[in-house]
Amino acid sequence: RPGVAAALFEPLGAASISVDVIVQNVGVTGATDITFTVAEDELPQAVALVQRANQEIGANEVLSSGGLAKLSIVGTGMLGTPGIAARMFKTLAEQKINIEMISTSEIRITCLVDRARAGDGVRALHTAFDLDLQ
Repeated sequence: RPGVAAALFEPLGAASISVDVIVQNVGVTGATDITFTVAEDELPQAVALVQRANQEIGANEVLSSGGLAKLSIVGTGMLGTPGIAARMFKTLAEQKINIEMISTSEIRITCLVDRARAGDGVRALHTAFDLDLQ
C-alpha cells in the first residue's frame, strides 16, 4: 500500500541514519518484505525506530541481524556482460561463504555475508575478477 516505505524510512532519515542497500520483495502470498542495511553501530537505534514505525505500518514483525559485511563488485559494463553475477556467486560458494542478501543495480552487485568471512570473500573475488594484477 502506498506510503509504507515512506513511513519506514522517514524516521531513519530524521535520526540521520544512513540506509544503504534496500530490497523490497512481494511474496506469493502478497506479503511485502523490506530489507535494508545500516551501519552496525546504528543498528539498535534503527531497530527501535522501525519498531515504532511498525505501529503505523502494521507489519507482522521486525527482524534484525548484525555481524554482516557488504561485498560489492562495481563496473560500468556489468549490465551488458552476461555471467558476472553467476561468477561472483560461484566464487563465494567455492569459499563456502553463504550469501545472506543480494542487491543489484546497473553498475553494482552487492552481497551481504558473515563479517568473519568477508576478508576471504574479498580475496577470492579479487582473484576471480583478475584484480590482483599489478
